[in-house]
Amino acid sequence: MDPSSNPGNDAPPPMSAGSGGFSSLPMDAPSTAGVALGQGKASEADEKLFAMLAHLLGIVSSFIGALVIWQIKKDESPFVADQGKEALNFQITIAIGYVALMLLSFIPVVGCFTSIVMLLVGVASLVFSIIGGLDANKGKVYRYPFALRLVK
Repeated sequence: MDPSSNPGNDAPPPMSAGSGGFSSLPMDAPSTAGVALGQGKASEADEKLFAMLAHLLGIVSSFIGALVIWQIKKDESPFVADQGKEALNFQITIAIGYVALMLLSFIPVVGCFTSIVMLLVGVASLVFSIIGGLDANKGKVYRYPFALRLVK
């Protein structure tokens, strides 16, 4: 490398967004602009109810409950569509985490710790789903702190 071409800068060039790694995962939270109650065909009470159910059904049904709510109500209410999609993305992220942890549990030394991490993932899923359900019931748009945004 020619030292005169880049004097005083020994750091590698920054990675671009499409160069792989974690930076290319779709984790950016979607904008909340234009998402509010009363913009769809359903009443505000129904919008709050179904948005809350989309979050809370993840506790007992993984991503299936959020998927059903999102598919049924996405054309009737932008608020329910947004919250259903958010809950669905979070529950898919949790399911991917569980599958990865189950696979890691077969590795002898790592397997000892996976049950503890699975418990922590389950508690996090429970807590964030309840917070999401409570916020949706208040009519607030909720964004999970970590979720792969796979469903757009």
